[in-house]
Amino acid sequence: MLAGEDQNDCEIMAALIRAHRPDLSDAAKLVRINDPVRLRRKSGPDLAAAVKALTGKARAKARQQRSDLLGFVVHEDLDGYTDAHYARIRKALTDEFGRQCQGFRTALALAAWESEGWLLLFPDAFPHVRPRWKVPDRLLDKDTGRLKDAKDELKRGLGQPVFRESDGPAVARKALEHRLIPSPRGGNRSYADFVGDLTHWT
Repeated sequence: MLAGEDQNDCEIMAALIRAHRPDLSDAAKLVRINDPVRLRRKSGPDLAAAVKALTGKARAKARQQRSDLLGFVVHEDLDGYTDAHYARIRKALTDEFGRQCQGFRTALALAAWESEGWLLLFPDAFPHVRPRWKVPDRLLDKDTGRLKDAKDELKRGLGQPVFRESDGPAVARKALEHRLIPSPRGGNRSYADFVGDLTHWT
């Protein structure tokens, strides 16, 4: 089950899941919950209630699909760096989902700064989407969790046609197709944490 800020982000996450857990691809179906995720600013009872609502919808969607709920991937762009604030948010969400998600695994895709920062880890995928696109050298092999507004950097730096948010899923699919995803260039703690969550699914 997938929940994210929008359809584009969920499609990016789907490609990442398929790349990191190919063993699940044949047997499991990826299903999206349409409700947007808004958790990062919540705490205490508000966070508990929001997580309860989201996990309840995941369970209901699984019943609707007449399927077992194997795992739940939750995406939200943090609009912030991988710093102490990120660590606090991730711990709070991990703890709350851990309390409420008995019987299935979770993976938190808390993208810093945003999911486009994760796409920058796979710069060779961009020309497969648009042949004239080239990620600028200044953005290569960096800690993209310390990069502000990766989306704007891509819009300014890739060339023509101008990158749009809706291009993100195509970049992720090309990264999957060309087997780029298991070997990121550069790093991003938020991405590594997400991959770690997926790796521990059984």
